[in-house]
Amino acid sequence: MSRSVWKGPFVDPSLLKKVEKLKGDVNHAPIKTWSRKSTITPEFVGHSFLIYNGKKFIPIKISEEMVGHKLGEFSPTRTFNGHTPADKKAAATSPDAPSKPSQGVKDEKK
Repeated sequence: MSRSVWKGPFVDPSLLKKVEKLKGDVNHAPIKTWSRKSTITPEFVGHSFLIYNGKKFIPIKISEEMVGHKLGEFSPTRTFNGHTPADKKAAATSPDAPSKPSQGVKDEKK
């Protein structure tokens, strides 16, 4: 469910203060934040953030296409390591999986 329009987008007040403080700086350090629920506003464009994903801080550079999204959308919390070969083998031997045609004797036409 999205946030009510009359309330406006949520941005952590301390995050807004940090962005306003760095507005005049040319070379600035990335802003470290734990606020994954904050919405990206146009004031954030061009700034770098370090967004916490529960284990480490993910570096993100904000672009215009990101405005309106949440900071947490750009720092995934789960890593997908792929399916294990055991899972593939179990799926191949299950009764629901289609079986391969037998490679036995081939009929020769004469």
